[in-house]
Amino acid sequence: MSSFDSRVQAVAWQDDGVRLLDQRRLPVEVSYLHLGTVDEVATAIRDMVVRGAPAIGITAAYAVVLAARAAFKRDPDHWRDIVPADLERLAAARPTAVNLAWAIHEMNAVFARCHGDPEPQLLARAQQIHEDDIRANRTMGELGCEVIADARAVLTHCNAGALATGGYGTALGVVRSARARGALERVFVSETRPWLQGARLTAWELMQDEIPVTLIADTAASHLLGTGQVQWVIVGADRIAANGDVANKIGTCQLAIAARYHGVRFMVAAPVSTIDCAMANGAGIPIEERPEREVLACLERPSAPPDCTAWNPAFDITPAALIDVIVTESGVVEAPDREKIQALLSC
Repeated sequence: MSSFDSRVQAVAWQDDGVRLLDQRRLPVEVSYLHLGTVDEVATAIRDMVVRGAPAIGITAAYAVVLAARAAFKRDPDHWRDIVPADLERLAAARPTAVNLAWAIHEMNAVFARCHGDPEPQLLARAQQIHEDDIRANRTMGELGCEVIADARAVLTHCNAGALATGGYGTALGVVRSARARGALERVFVSETRPWLQGARLTAWELMQDEIPVTLIADTAASHLLGTGQVQWVIVGADRIAANGDVANKIGTCQLAIAARYHGVRFMVAAPVSTIDCAMANGAGIPIEERPEREVLACLERPSAPPDCTAWNPAFDITPAALIDVIVTESGVVEAPDREKIQALLSC
């Protein structure tokens, strides 16, 4: 492992089940859960034990293995009739990240080829999805590194690193590759309320790999961009529409607006599996709304008056017009629009 490979692994297949790093407990405690049923995995996805679109997709792929195993044990002749109900519950765990549905679709495609016990073939496909994601992240890292060139500092939002993927990371994959080349001096990280993924996860992950990091309050981002310290904002994506609109963690759109005003360039790094060709534009992407309590408290301590109400959308839509470049493992799209996305993928 090179000095710029991540030491962090969010999801793994181990001991005939799914092993997840419990991201709810970071950075205070590093602990793992071992899950043996599809419903346990669905709950873990919904409760954000694991999060980040690529990592959710990989976890879901392994969950399909668990569902098929249980169904085959229950009725070896009719296991295909049992599994769909399990997968419906799994698909409903997080509606915005397209990788969840994509992974289930990819695993479903294997069903017809399964003869006898389906587990070995399904597990092989799930592991391939996992390995492909890591390779894609490394390719994105190298392509994105070329784009940001000699940038001294970048700002990132939420967590799009090894914790959110099969390994290495999307946005943080670009960071790792740039750091390996010696150009990047510092990564600014927004705290990312209300779950504090930037503070709890990204800052922790970068510090594990000894990459210089400075944490800022979300509300300080526009001021930071106006100081000239940052040359790029780099984020991941949970879904990209066919026209290049991007759904990502809430707060991404306001960063894109501020970056455009201050002349700072804006990059989205995401695998092609995140592109939803059936979604014409961002207006149609479902936006998950999470419980009010996440906004009304900070680290499980009340931060608002009793009986106060809250609105808690988990994602927002950044229009393609505010994005300078989308980096995928299949190539780089500058000033993204429908025609360029189609050219990339032949959607």
